[in-house]
Formats: sequence, structure tokens, C-alpha cells
Amino acid sequence: MTQSLGRPAARQEGAVLGEPRPSWGQSLRSLVSVHSVAGQVFLLQLTLTVLLVVAAGTALVLQARDFTMEEATQRTVSTAEAFAHSPGTLSAMKSADPGARLQPTAEAARKATGVDYVVAFNPAGIRWTHPDPSLIGKRVIGSFEPALAGHTMTATFRTSVGLAVNATVPVIDTDGSVVGLVSVGITVENVNAGVSDRLPLLLGSAVGALLVVTAGSVLVSRRLRRQTHGLDPTELSRMYEHHDAVLHAVKEGVLITSGDGRLLLANDEAKRLLDLPPGAEGRSIADLGLAPPLAELLVAERVVTDEVHRAGDRLLAVNVRSTALYGGPAGNAVTLRDSTELRALAGRAQSARERLQLLYDAGVRIGTTLDVVHTAEELADVAVPRFADAVTVELLDSVIRGGEPSGDTTEMRRTAVTGMTRKDVFYPVGELIRFAPATPMAQSMGNGHAVLEADLSETGGWRTQNPERARRILDHGIRSLISVPLRARGVVLGLADFWRLESTGPFESEDLSTAEELAARAAVAIDNARRFAREHAMAVTLQRSLLPGALPEQSALQVAHRYLPAEAGVGGDWFDLIPLPGARVALVVGDVVGHGVRAAATMGQLRTAVHNFSSLDLTPDELLIHLDEQVARIDAEAVRDGDGDGVGVVGATCLYAIYDAVTGHVTMASSGHPGPAVVRPDGTVTFLDVPVSPPLGLGGSMPMETLELFLPEGSRLVLYTDGLIEGRHRDFDTGIELLRAALTTAGADRTPQETCTDVLDAVLPERPDDDIALMVARTRLLDPGRVAEWAVPSDPEAVATVRSACLRQLDVWGLDGIAFTAELVLSELITNAIRYGTEPIKVRMLYDRNLICEISDGSSTAPHLRRAATTDEGGRGLFLVAHYTERWGTRYPPRGKVIWAELSPHAGEQEPVPDLGDDFLEQWVEPNT
Repeated sequence: MTQSLGRPAARQEGAVLGEPRPSWGQSLRSLVSVHSVAGQVFLLQLTLTVLLVVAAGTALVLQARDFTMEEATQRTVSTAEAFAHSPGTLSAMKSADPGARLQPTAEAARKATGVDYVVAFNPAGIRWTHPDPSLIGKRVIGSFEPALAGHTMTATFRTSVGLAVNATVPVIDTDGSVVGLVSVGITVENVNAGVSDRLPLLLGSAVGALLVVTAGSVLVSRRLRRQTHGLDPTELSRMYEHHDAVLHAVKEGVLITSGDGRLLLANDEAKRLLDLPPGAEGRSIADLGLAPPLAELLVAERVVTDEVHRAGDRLLAVNVRSTALYGGPAGNAVTLRDSTELRALAGRAQSARERLQLLYDAGVRIGTTLDVVHTAEELADVAVPRFADAVTVELLDSVIRGGEPSGDTTEMRRTAVTGMTRKDVFYPVGELIRFAPATPMAQSMGNGHAVLEADLSETGGWRTQNPERARRILDHGIRSLISVPLRARGVVLGLADFWRLESTGPFESEDLSTAEELAARAAVAIDNARRFAREHAMAVTLQRSLLPGALPEQSALQVAHRYLPAEAGVGGDWFDLIPLPGARVALVVGDVVGHGVRAAATMGQLRTAVHNFSSLDLTPDELLIHLDEQVARIDAEAVRDGDGDGVGVVGATCLYAIYDAVTGHVTMASSGHPGPAVVRPDGTVTFLDVPVSPPLGLGGSMPMETLELFLPEGSRLVLYTDGLIEGRHRDFDTGIELLRAALTTAGADRTPQETCTDVLDAVLPERPDDDIALMVARTRLLDPGRVAEWAVPSDPEAVATVRSACLRQLDVWGLDGIAFTAELVLSELITNAIRYGTEPIKVRMLYDRNLICEISDGSSTAPHLRRAATTDEGGRGLFLVAHYTERWGTRYPPRGKVIWAELSPHAGEQEPVPDLGDDFLEQWVEPNT
């Protein structure tokens, strides 16, 4: 059933080049015919088998008898040669007594081989061995000249017991001489006995074969009927003809291979796909000229599903299934499908899938930061090597700086180069390039679309830019270019140039859309980064204008500060130093959550509010309460006016501290802000546990708490915003420990400037995502010799005594030039305290940069200026105080009030004392409190 049995080709529609189609159906119909005549042939088979068995048995017997003589001859020759060539025979024949050594061996050989005798004798014919020991030493009978000449000789002769065969073999020395001879003989009767013994076996085998054949015929007939399911021969013939037609009409190649690697069946499609030679059926698969991988696959002992292999110029999808798994003999059923066109389509689909993946990755990877240059570098990195071997990006100078594109121009600055190891092939990064009109770059900028140069070696326009550099590009193997303008909102921002090496293959027209899509996505990201850069610059400018440019002069603290805006945008961090009366200084640090112009503007509002509240000389807790109310009003106004997104200033924090250089005490309060660090003169670092209230705008009616402590002179107070110690990749506790380590390592002798540098070097994140404000203040104490204090009895007559003591102290300080003015101010303020205040009344003078006069009493009421009427007898004293002092005001300690006034040490040298006539003083009056 494996190949045609001589049936002529009845149908030629499936033939290839006129070759008859394999008659697989004819083979099957032959099987059906056998089934139909099986019963009739059975008796004939049995008769023929019996005759054949009888003839074969007779022939075997006759043949056995004919071969008796031949077998006898072969046995004698082989026995004689084996004895003659045995290892000890030659040495024994050359020994002094050959007979004694050879006789036992000869007898052993005779008995072992079943011959009648083994006789060894010398060249003269004298026997050394014989079965009959009495004949040893006697001469042999007959001629043995051929054996003496070195040849084996055989002879047949008749004896008393019948016909016998003799073989004589010479024993030759190493020099070629015959040392002796060995003669072996056997009678034919002995050989016939062996043949007769085998005759029963032969006859039994013939009978057994007859029985096996008979049984086999019966079994084959029964099995044939069972396999055909009892179908009528006509039905079987029609069925298999249909199967034969289907097999050769199907458009898939079908192969059947045997377990030993031979081709049993191939339909027309398989022959066409594999280009099989004529008469391929029955031949080994390895001899059909197929590619080794495909040939191995056709006989593989494994399941194969749609494995693609090349056969000539075709790509075949091969499926292999073992026939043994389905009850058949060992071998494979193979189907072949031509997938050449499908493969090409799959290749195009794969290419499209790769392009979509590239564009998806571009959307994810381009524009991760709002930095123009970094965005251009991201475009180049995405395209290499999946789309191009090298990418260069040029941008307008105005775009790089964050400005608007500067109209039509072909002058750009190289911003990014990726994919090129040699530095001299392309213009370097930072180079300003003016593209010639004939270059693809200028053309793409002119028409607003990508320009393709498939083979740079065949075109010359691009060489006009720089012939020498063009030669380097070609020498480096670059052969193809796509130049694409980077356009956003209808304006050209720059260029993206994609280059390919000759080894990669040129760009094609379908690559233009990919290049334009990449450029479009990059252009939007670059434009966003440009606009952000512009807004960031505006916010930085606004913020720096709102932050203190230079800290005011004062003597209480030695201060250094640092401010670093975040890379992602300007935030709302701020710091400030505000001199207060009484040799005191206010330190402020705050943070408005968020970035951009709004955060900077809010920070400016809060800083202004802090300055205004500080002028009222409020305590830290009172000032933060007022600031919290101010933030709540700002939020309410923003919601009412519909300004912003309705979030307000939630999240703003502030730390306010007042340092008194006379006492060395610092008082501070916090509204959601981390506490400062203190580095004492011995180098000990402590983080102050300042009572923290809710952030500004969320305090409501909650009270503020303060922390007061003494700082030895030379201590450093470190104030900071949270951007220094925490971020996306670092938690608060880690940042605190880094700051502690930096301050501890720096030591106690570092100046505030050096401390700022140490802290930023050790704690500053690599890429800060929030603003950082840092202020370091080293404490100083006012010289006790510049502080004078007196207690004043509640008696108007005591004014003269205190005034005299104050004048003497001014004389000690060398302030005689302002003694009259100071005497006038002190007299007015002490008199008011005695008249309107309550005990205890004290006077304190401080000589810092200015002369500070302070009068305190137990009353909490404060005077204020107003215009006096013409008929008023008094009320003009505070006007004199305000006119002759630099500043004056009132502050409220925990008990009572303090009225203070500052006088410049040089005031007396600059302005003479005016006429104190009634016409001048009558305009002002001080009301009773």
C-alpha cells in the first residue's frame, strides 16, 4: 500500500510536468480484491504450500549428501591448518624430541574436532604422532611432494571403512623452509552420520512451515475482513477512490514516512512544494536533496506544529505527527503549507508593531522632565538604535533659553547627538549652525515636512553645508538621512535629523511618517519645557525680588543664608532677618506648599505680613496668630473672587524666633514648621522641640505655644525648610540624621558661611524636588558695660535724680552730643510713666548701634499721638519724642508695657535743636490714658 503496483495513471489532472500520479488508490483496490477472492485462493495456497514443502525437503536431503564430501574436505583442511599454525607446533617440531611434545597435542586436537587422525611427520616422511602409537616412527604411505613445496594438498582414497578424505599442510620455518607436515583425515561415513541426524529436524521444520502458512492464511483472511468492517469490495473500492482523490486534490502537501526514514507517500502538492525528483517514493529522505534541517524534521520523533522552514524560495509551515500514536506502524504523517506570503505579511505586521511600540515608548520616555535640552536628548535616545543609527537635534537659541521662537531662520544650535562614538563626524553639541538653502535641513524647515535622502552618496545638496564634514560622514558609513522640523503650535522650534549606516539599510518612504510622529511628540514636549522654562524664570525673578537681597545690619547675630530653588520649579520657601528694638533680632523661615508664580506671590504676601506684624513688636505666638488670620483672609478672598483652583494657601508653614542680645534668650513659636537645630559652643548638636501648631490658615482658635531658652554666646542657630531634609527618595528622619551628622562633623569653630557650605554639601539631594532655604545665625551678647538700668519710684521728684544718672552714663559712653536730646526724651517718658502708669517703673539704656531708651511700667495702656487743641495745656510730649528719635514704639512683655525710643549717636551733629516756642508746640497734645 506504500506505492503503485503497476497501475496506469487513469487521471492526470494532479500530475506535475506530465508525471503519472502515484496510484495509492490502486494499491488500496488491490487490497479489496485480495479480500474478495481470499476464500477461493485459500485451498490453492494450501495445496501449493504442501508441494513446496515436499520439494524443499527432498532438495535439502540431496543437497546435504552432495555437500558431504565438500564438508569433509573443509573440515580436514581447517583442522590441519589450525594444528600446523598453532603457537607450539613449530617449536615442538624443531625440538630434540618432537614426538613426545606433539603426540598429546595431536590426540587432543583429533578428539576435539572429530576427525579420524592427526598425524605430524618430518620432511622425510617419518611420523611423530599417530592415533596408533605403534606406527610412530614409521614412514607414511603415499606422496606428499606438493606439501614439501609449501602447498596444502588434499586427497580422497578408499579405506576398509569407506571413502576417506586427507589434507596435508606444511609447517614452515621463519626462513621459509619446511620443518614438518601435518596430515588430517576423516571418513565420509562420519560426515553422513551428522547429515542424517539433521534430516528429522529438516522435515519437522517443513511440516511446521506448512502449519504456519496455513494458520497465517486463515488469520490474514479473518483480519482483512475485520479491518474492512465487513464492507463489500465495491464499497471499499469506491471509498478508497474517493480518499485517493481527496489526498491529491488537497492544497496542502501530505507525506508519509517510515520508521527507517524512507518516503512512503507524497501527494502532488508535497511534490510541488518540496520539488521532489521522480520516483521519490521508497527512497530515503536523506537522498531527496532537501535542506538538512527540513530532512531531519520529516523523520523527527517528536510532535511539530507549524514550524517554519525554507525549501528553495518558499517558507513552509510543517506539521509532524507520529503514525504509531494512532495505531499505525512506526513513521510520521507530515503536512506542508506554503506560508511565504503569510510570512511576508507577518513581517510587515511585525514591522508595524515595532513602529507602534517605538511611538509608544517615545510617548512615555520623551518629556519626562521640563528641561528643553534633556527633552532633546530623550528624543535622540529613543530613536537609537531602533529607528536610526544616529540622531542629531538642533534647536533655536531662543527656544533653549525659554523664549518664543524667533521667526524664520536656519540658524540653530546643536543640542543633542546620540549614536556616534567619533566626535569629529557631526557638529559638536553647542555648535551654532546656519544650514545652507540646498541642504535637506533647510528644505524641511521651509516646507514644514520631513525630507528623505535615501542615498547620501548619490546626492550633493547636503554637501554644500560643509564638504569636509560631509566626506567624514560618508567615510563613517552613513548613507541615509531623514530631516524633520520640530513644530509646535505651527512654529518651528528646531530640527531632528535621523541617520542610518549603510550596513543597516536606507530609510524608505514609509519611514517618513514614523520620523514625523517622533518629531511631533518631541516638539510638544520641547514646547512645554520651553514655556515652563519661561514661567520658571519669571517665577524665579519674582521670588528673588521678594526674598531679602541683603540682610539688614545688626549686632545681635552673625548670619549667613542660602536659598536654592527646586529643579522642577520655583516654590514658596522664604527666610528673613528683622531687627527689633532693644538689641533684639527676629529670625523667620517659612514655606508655602506648591510651585510657580502663585506660590512665589503668596510667599511675598506672607513675608510682607510678617514685617508688618513685627513692627508691632509682638511676641512669636501673637505674631503667628495674626499671620494665621491673614492667611485665612487670603484664602477667603481667593474663593470669593474665583482666583486659582480654590485650594488656597493650605500647607504654608512658618517658624518665628526672637533673640535678645542682652539676656541671650531666644523665644520661638512654630506653625507647622520643623524646629531648628542648635550647635552649642562645645559642638553639641540639639534639635529643639518647638511646640508645633497647625499650618497657617488652619489654626482657627487654637492657642499658640512658645519655647524659650538661653543660648550661650557663640551658639549657632540653624533654621531650614523641609526641602533640605526630606524628598521623594528620603524620609524626614533620614534627613534629620544627615543634618545632625553634618553639623557634628563640621565642628564648633565654623563660621555661619562655612556651616551653610558644610550642610549643603552633606545633606543636599542630588536633584532637589523642593525649594531649600537655610539660615545659620551665631549668637552674640551685648557688652554688659553698655547696659544701664534704674528703678524709678512713683514720685515726680524722682525724675530729676534718674535724669542726672542717665546723663552721667551718657558721659561715660561718650555720647555727650546727644545728651540734651536724650535728657528731653527720658524726662517726657519717665514723667508719663509716673503720671499714667503703675509700678514697678524702670528705666533702661542700651548702647548698641544706637542709643536705646526704655521705660517700663506695670500698666498695659499705651499712649498715641493726636493733634492738640489751641486751648490744651499739654499733650505735646510724644510729638517731641517722635521728632527727636530715630524710632519709638511700645511693646508688651508678659506683664505691663515698655515704651522705647532709639537715638542715633550722631543726631546732635546733623540737626540743631529747634525753637521750642508755644507756636510750635501748641499743635500737638497727648491725651490722658
